[in-house]
Amino acid sequence: MAARKILVIDDSRVIRNMVRDMLPPANFEVLEAADGIKGLEMIQQEKPWMIMLDFLLPKMSGFEVYEALQQSPDLSRIPLVLMSGRKEEVTSKIGEPFEDKYFVFIEKPFEQKELIPAIKRAMALAEKRPRSSIMPIAPTTENSVSTRSDDALVKRIEELEAKQKLLEQQMASQQKQFQQLVDFIKKKIK
Repeated sequence: MAARKILVIDDSRVIRNMVRDMLPPANFEVLEAADGIKGLEMIQQEKPWMIMLDFLLPKMSGFEVYEALQQSPDLSRIPLVLMSGRKEEVTSKIGEPFEDKYFVFIEKPFEQKELIPAIKRAMALAEKRPRSSIMPIAPTTENSVSTRSDDALVKRIEELEAKQKLLEQQMASQQKQFQQLVDFIKKKIK
């Protein structure tokens, strides 16, 4: 029997290696992608038997990869295990229950005793998925999506500005401490 291809899309080499080590090598061939763009390319080229997708990825988020999969009748039927260390990030964009969206969520870090049942559940959910279904991502109008993303962007900018201000204060404090240290050393040398 040929090994089944599982594509692990995660920016952490540790997670990719961990999944590889948890799966029996005779049964599975683990393919890897370190970002969302590469992951989506590999999905389209390799047509893996299963996808393990991190939600927070560079270049193209796991959510964007998920959305792209949902728009393809063929790709949406591939069993999907969504991984994240922060479940609230996932639930903020994809409402629960996840089974209604035909994927399994697993919280990182996880162990083999959690991974294997998650894979089995994902396989069962993919089998239940109607043949022609393409999941609507959000039943919202384009205007409300734009407003929501604008609000999120404004919030993110405000967060970054607050972080910048804090870093500037910390830097000024460290410069002052450094100058005091230099002055102290100069006094000791004299």
